[in-house]
Amino acid sequence: MEVKRDILWRVYLSYILVVVVCVAVFAKAVYIQQVQGKYWRSMSDSLHQKIVEIDAERGTIYSEDGQMLSTSIPQFDIYMDFRVAALREKNGQRFRENIDSLSYCLSNLFGDMSAGEYKQLLKQGYRESSAYFPLKKKISFRQYQTLRSFPLFRQGKYKSGMIASERTIRLNPYQMLAFRTIGLARDSNKVGLEMTYDSVLKGRNGKQLVRSIAGGVNVPVNDNYEVEPETGKDIVSTIDVFIQEVAENALMRMLIKNEAEHGCAIVMETKTGKIKAIANLGKRSDGSYWEDFNYAITPSEPGSTFKLATLMALLEDRKVSLNQMVNLEQGSWKVAGQTVFDSEEHPPGEVTVKRAFELSSNVGMAKLTLAGFGSAPGQFIRHLKRMRVDTITGIDLAGEKRPVIYKPGSRYWGPTTLPWMAFGYNLSVSPLQTLVLYNAVANGGKMMKPYLVSAIKEEGLLLRSVEPVVVEEKICSDQTLQELKSCLEGVCTAGTAAGVFKNTPYAVAGKTGTALMADNNRGYADQIYQSSFAGYFPADDPQFTCVVVIKNKPHALFHHGASVAAPVFKEIADRLYSSYVRQPVKKESEWKKNDSSSFNYTGLKQEMACVARTLKIPYKDTPESVNEWVDFGGKPMGAVMQPKTVDEKLMPQLKGMGLKDVVYLCENMGLKIKANGRGKVTTQSIAAGQMIAKGQLVTIELN
Repeated sequence: MEVKRDILWRVYLSYILVVVVCVAVFAKAVYIQQVQGKYWRSMSDSLHQKIVEIDAERGTIYSEDGQMLSTSIPQFDIYMDFRVAALREKNGQRFRENIDSLSYCLSNLFGDMSAGEYKQLLKQGYRESSAYFPLKKKISFRQYQTLRSFPLFRQGKYKSGMIASERTIRLNPYQMLAFRTIGLARDSNKVGLEMTYDSVLKGRNGKQLVRSIAGGVNVPVNDNYEVEPETGKDIVSTIDVFIQEVAENALMRMLIKNEAEHGCAIVMETKTGKIKAIANLGKRSDGSYWEDFNYAITPSEPGSTFKLATLMALLEDRKVSLNQMVNLEQGSWKVAGQTVFDSEEHPPGEVTVKRAFELSSNVGMAKLTLAGFGSAPGQFIRHLKRMRVDTITGIDLAGEKRPVIYKPGSRYWGPTTLPWMAFGYNLSVSPLQTLVLYNAVANGGKMMKPYLVSAIKEEGLLLRSVEPVVVEEKICSDQTLQELKSCLEGVCTAGTAAGVFKNTPYAVAGKTGTALMADNNRGYADQIYQSSFAGYFPADDPQFTCVVVIKNKPHALFHHGASVAAPVFKEIADRLYSSYVRQPVKKESEWKKNDSSSFNYTGLKQEMACVARTLKIPYKDTPESVNEWVDFGGKPMGAVMQPKTVDEKLMPQLKGMGLKDVVYLCENMGLKIKANGRGKVTTQSIAAGQMIAKGQLVTIELN
């Protein structure tokens, strides 16, 4: 009995201890849940909550004529929270009543799935009670607005469970147009203006408290930001969309025609230094061309366009005169064991220095430079320094590379360095530096700093205006300047570019260039030439300065500057002259009354027909006359209505039209109209048939 009682006592004691422990655990659990529950839940939330940055909206880059070149647009990712009470109440009645119509609308909007597939997708999310169910990603703002009007979603996020996560993407509306200059806005690899003005454009990021949920998704805890994001400022570039398009199209046509490797074309406003266009096109593996690299600010051997600097140094120190005679050695001359070649043979005898420049003779420039500066090459280098070809231009564009100009005493200086520098070898300068030098000659010796941004704005208000900067008041004497101008004009009238510019209605001054380029380890075996032309127009009153540089394919049939680069320059100059430089014909002092026995009008067909009926003018309507616009004219007793075709990419013939019809037609094509006088159009500033761009100004004279 004693043993049995002892065992029972121990069993009872163990049981009591277990019960006590269980009661204590239960009590502690109740205490934690009920008394300390709020504290521990806040601790749990704090472990899953964090502050994240909200990207600020990036500023917009505008062209000088107000077109958007790069801008930020909103993009939305749409999720659904199927746990919201409104979707679950009454056994999901709200969800069941709207799912069919919602699926139909989603299918119509996005077109990627049928209504049935969308319905199955929504049912899946509902069954899983997903808190952040992905419905559609990367939709536009317009699609988002439409989405908010759909069944269920129009009831608001607290009843529909719809969650919209907004972000911004960078868009270049004109795509390739000046793409490399405008740049990219990627986080780790910005280029162009996007990089140079990043601190201005990016604004200041905001901050928001979010909670991390399953799948690594961050959900905002509330709608209140700790710090509001500050939108970036806008910049207004000097780029003119029309000029950029003209330059890019002209360059593209020549690159395709000659199957060239790459090329660039830059247009500068002579008096200010504003870069109006900068086109960079490189050949891709599939044979197409794209703005892949900024060739305009990358140095290379310039070739004969550098002879302007050589002649400037010689004339400034009075080492030569333009009438001085020089023997071109029939296009071949040996110096220090090496041979200088001209691109073509010359007849025996001597020519003037001016003629040697017009013929782009390497022999002539090398002989004159060696004779003038051979005993003091440092003096020649000092002239180059004054012309600022030994330093970067300072353009507001990240990535400009320094030129390479060897100096006497350096390891790269030899007996042939100076004569080869005279015609653009043994040195490297960028096309932009060449442009700045030629622009200084065009601008009366005043060298302007090139720039790409003219203003910084915030919500349309001007914060800062960028003014032109003079970097060198006078690069040479007035006498030297006049002599240089006559030589540059001579190149285009009697020299290497005479055949290109012989029929232009305006004077051009410029210089051709052809440089044999080394091809890495293969040296010069592949016969790769770089063609260039730099100049300004009109020569008597320069408005624009332009440089074109094209690197040709190996063994290209056409590779001289006059046959490859100069035609591109001419195409650009022709378009700019007709659109910006040439003044419209002035009105005659006396109005000349037309013969009333015949007439000619242009207008809308229905209006012309109404006029004919009202005035009782019989007319013949041709079978093809179904166009909106017609030409109506002839004799009062034998008028004819002819169809008038309008191509939105080409300038229409406005002569004979009334002002109302001109405004209607041109504004529908995106053109701006400036009218002088009243009546019918007699002259227009842009000739009929020329290519046009939206926003371009057309001046018309009425009789």
